[in-house]
Amino acid sequence: MEKKRFYVTTPIYYPSGNPHIGHAYCTTLADVLARYKRMRHYEVYFLTGTDEHGQKIEKNAKAAGLSPKEYVDNIVAVFKKLWVALDISNDDFIRTTDERHVKTVQKIFSTMYKNDDIYLGKYEGWYCTPCESFWTDTQVGPDHLCPDCHRPVEKSTEECFFFKTKKYLDSVLKWYEKPNSIYPVNRKNEMINTFIKPGLEDLCVSRTSFSWGVPLLENEKHVSYVWLDALCNYISALGYGTDHDELYQKFWASEESEIVHIIGADITRFHTIYWPEFLTSIGARLPDRVFVHGLLMMKDGKMSKSKGNVVSPYPLIDRYGVDAVRYYLVREVVFGQDGQFTPEQFVERINMDLVNNLGNLVSRTVSMIQKYRGGIIPTFKSNVNPSLDKELEDLCFTTIKSYEAKEDDLHVTEGYIDVMNLLARANKYIEETTPWALAKDESKKENLDSVLAHLARVIFVGTKLLEPVLVHKSKEIFASLGLDEKETDYNNINNEHLLDGKTVHKDGVLFPRLDENKEVEYIKGLMGNNGK
Repeated sequence: MEKKRFYVTTPIYYPSGNPHIGHAYCTTLADVLARYKRMRHYEVYFLTGTDEHGQKIEKNAKAAGLSPKEYVDNIVAVFKKLWVALDISNDDFIRTTDERHVKTVQKIFSTMYKNDDIYLGKYEGWYCTPCESFWTDTQVGPDHLCPDCHRPVEKSTEECFFFKTKKYLDSVLKWYEKPNSIYPVNRKNEMINTFIKPGLEDLCVSRTSFSWGVPLLENEKHVSYVWLDALCNYISALGYGTDHDELYQKFWASEESEIVHIIGADITRFHTIYWPEFLTSIGARLPDRVFVHGLLMMKDGKMSKSKGNVVSPYPLIDRYGVDAVRYYLVREVVFGQDGQFTPEQFVERINMDLVNNLGNLVSRTVSMIQKYRGGIIPTFKSNVNPSLDKELEDLCFTTIKSYEAKEDDLHVTEGYIDVMNLLARANKYIEETTPWALAKDESKKENLDSVLAHLARVIFVGTKLLEPVLVHKSKEIFASLGLDEKETDYNNINNEHLLDGKTVHKDGVLFPRLDENKEVEYIKGLMGNNGK
């Protein structure tokens, strides 16, 4: 059954420091998927937000001389500002300090407690405060280091509620059997071999050693463990368990909706073992897919505020434009794999793809239509220039199909590589058909018309497919082809005669060429020692 609703979420970010380009990467990719689905006329709901409770926040706030709420309010405002700067089209922004969320967490805990899935006990073991994670002796090893962040863990003993993880393990393993429930598949194998096969411990789901969290109705000494609290955001934002649960019914409960969580590798365990168990406990359906994206790293490893190697997206957006930054994030790192941010790659990607390929094709085509046909796009005819026209027509058709298939399967980067290959082929087609030579031969009028019409069509198709990424420049290109907003609807993607008789317009340069040496030095200056 084809699902015509799409619910996509980012992780909710931990506001212990200001956002950097790594945060921008994940949210931009989720935004591109949401925009793609809306473009295809799916009903979409896109959620992001912040995870604001836990011991780490409490400690950071105290060190800053602020209450925890004051502390997170300041940082949350910075996250929201960045999403506006990146043109993120989220439908909602959930905060775990929102009253609507607090009530949902309490309801979910109470439901699991009534279902005999939770019991009161005592935790004795190792705790990583930066990751808000519990670990066993075996997992922390003789050096007592967190397996995720490799920082020292602390011995912890406190009264806690525990969730019976073994009770719902079969439902998790059955979910694992579904194709692409977890992608890439090596992440699923990692969960089975590292956590499930050795024996899954019952999960501590409450804390008593600090107070900054959701208070539990069953025992006022306890607050919810931050990961139970955080995971519930995906349904608290939809109104689960309230009298206003229309969004929950439409985007979660309904089998007509595809549910996709996009997360980073370091939180896979919580999303692919415990979250499915929690959902099974309360009788809710499981997500269709958990997509684990790779990390956007620096030359000296993972971006980290403590390392001082983070890059803020703001100066990049200010200097190169939001579309260029969005395109770099989508194209440079294959979605699902780790990648590296370098100034050289950033400048090269913009010059190669946006300046040389897209920008050059639009500029040359519009100029030729103005010069040779008075600005009027000729009527589209098939196969006037034998083999060359047919090849471009076929490539247009196959690119649309491959793009749709790849985007639907969350192979986002690969879909946009296909689009750039189509544009590159059109630039080569110009050299092969030599329209400047055709213009000198009156007997080649029909051949020239065909070349110009085919080029205009490729520009429309390529721009339409790039629209979820290039949220501003796509509008400029459509305007240069003489199209109004209604005419650019995705339903027209296969209409070869859409541009017949349209009047082209030439404005400024779409993407200015970057001076590689100058811009690399500028970006290195943003990165401190890491850029050297």
